[in-house]
Amino acid sequence: MRNMTVSRTGLRAMALAACVILAGAMTPAAAQTVKIGVILTYSGPSASLGEQIDKGLDLYVKEHQKDLPAGVKVELIKRDDTGPNPDVAKRLAQELITRDHVQFLAGVVWSPNAAAIAPLATEVKVPFVIMNAAGAALTRASPYIARVSFTLWQTSYPLGQWAAQHGMKKLYTAVSDYAPGHDGEAAITKAFKDAGGELVGAVRFPLKDQDFVPFLQRVKDAKPDALYVFVPSGKQAAAVMKAYADLGLKADGVKLLGPQDIVPDAELPGMGEEALGIISGGTYSAVSTRPQNLAYVAAWKRAYGVKSIPDFMSVGGWDGMAAIFSVIKASNGRIDPDKAMAVLRGWKNPDSPRGPIMIDAGTRDIVENVYIRRVEKVGEGLGNVEFDTIAQVKDPWKELNPPK
Repeated sequence: MRNMTVSRTGLRAMALAACVILAGAMTPAAAQTVKIGVILTYSGPSASLGEQIDKGLDLYVKEHQKDLPAGVKVELIKRDDTGPNPDVAKRLAQELITRDHVQFLAGVVWSPNAAAIAPLATEVKVPFVIMNAAGAALTRASPYIARVSFTLWQTSYPLGQWAAQHGMKKLYTAVSDYAPGHDGEAAITKAFKDAGGELVGAVRFPLKDQDFVPFLQRVKDAKPDALYVFVPSGKQAAAVMKAYADLGLKADGVKLLGPQDIVPDAELPGMGEEALGIISGGTYSAVSTRPQNLAYVAAWKRAYGVKSIPDFMSVGGWDGMAAIFSVIKASNGRIDPDKAMAVLRGWKNPDSPRGPIMIDAGTRDIVENVYIRRVEKVGEGLGNVEFDTIAQVKDPWKELNPPK
């Protein structure tokens, strides 16, 4: 009888265990948390760049967390790389992977930082969604990278074609001396020369240099029709604008061209009327009247105040989270890195604030509209008014430099 009692007890225990297992299996992804490691610049002179991306991704989570599968939530674990510091960025990524066990890496303002993180993403198979860093070669640095922002080739090559086709014959380039600057310089030079224009000079700024006057003096002496400038978005863009005005380049008739980085929407109020007329190639404008953008700007102002202005970096954060949410919904919150990348390759969003976007399945880089914009008065302020559209542009660098 004792053996029978034990047997019955064992049977009851087994039945109870089975019920517990069954109940657990029937619970819809209870307490399933997807951890996303966000690396951005939150301090130092470039903190405004990280702040724009951070606000964009936070706003997406706030507006769309209700769309996640039942029982699934996201946890954003944020780290400050303090600026263009590849060693710091790599260390933070290592900590997020090994200590915090994140399932995604995201963010990153600076291309050198993204390049330092890329081998880690490959080694441990963590999908890395780049929300800004614009060096053209980055997506080739790891099969686990997808980019939702842009490349400098993407915004500068169409601008060079446009400039040469609209009466500008002589061009001078002035760029920050790191990968995106080199990309922008190469892109506009090739496009401009192929379209019949002449490059009359080129100069590169030290990345952290804020005194642009000595460099732009060389431009003034060369007397080009147009000056192409690339510097990191934010305060450096405002400093370049001041040097351009102080040297009288605008009064001399030298047209200032550049990618959207030189006239970020959030910095226009501080640039003043000297910014009027600047032509840029860009992927987003806060004053666009696309219904999706009107809704985005309204949500932004509700969250951050009526005087706050989103710029293109904020949309990188917003769209980056949209892509990650698509993976989470497709997997019901159970992230497998290779399946995640399969979702990201070919991912489409027809309702981005910047217009329809997709991630090219072959390159894992963004395909999007590039707009030719002019700084004009809009209401009581300034805005980048889109007046021409080059539809669904792939990264030209990858088109011109196929993998060997």
